[in-house]
Amino acid sequence: MIRIIPSEERYTADHGWLKTRHSFSFAEYYDPNNLNFGPLRVFNDDIVQPGKGFGMHPHADMEIISYVIDGVLEHRDSMGNQGLLRAGEVQRMTAGTGIFHSEYNHSQDRPVHFLQIWFYPERRGLTPSWEQASFPKEAQHNRLLPVVSGTPREGALSIHQDVTVYLSQLDAGRSLTHEQEDGRLMYLFLIEGRIKLSGEHTLKTGDTARITDLSSIEIAAEEDAHFMLMDLASLD
Repeated sequence: MIRIIPSEERYTADHGWLKTRHSFSFAEYYDPNNLNFGPLRVFNDDIVQPGKGFGMHPHADMEIISYVIDGVLEHRDSMGNQGLLRAGEVQRMTAGTGIFHSEYNHSQDRPVHFLQIWFYPERRGLTPSWEQASFPKEAQHNRLLPVVSGTPREGALSIHQDVTVYLSQLDAGRSLTHEQEDGRLMYLFLIEGRIKLSGEHTLKTGDTARITDLSSIEIAAEEDAHFMLMDLASLD
């Protein structure tokens, strides 16, 4: 089954310094029927204005992924880590037993656009940790590039959950097929462009597909496309 959620059906809030779209219940948005998809708990599409951001705040028992689409994001945390996350870079933070962190737009003259993603961890009480890596467009070109995974994959960041996150930059007219074991879930977010899934469902920029009971999916680009695909364990 392929369920398409159009971009405009996401919860949207404009706080001035932050424009955000939530795919699942988060902050002031609550829908008891839209809390998670397997271990995927939060998927926020954020645009932060120059020099603004999220001040120091706590997290615990969550795996947090950030992917910068455009601009530069500045990270600081209570473990002493700090760094700049640029377009094409992915950050993984294990909140575990507890961590404080801040995320700011490093630029004073241009917005930063990034995805903030949370997964339930495989177990509670993990030791907090942080890492980041770069995945340039060339590495994503016409392929599914694993960038975060719960199983060892060369170059991918490690996560404490049975998921694999892929990124792809697919040329118009090209297609890819992803196959997975029975009983798993797939989640696809179209960052930019236009694609068709298995010859039936068309997605435009900002649309999402929640895929169940399918062992494979074909992704065809009707125009140049940039997307994220997740291979997820089911929590049932």
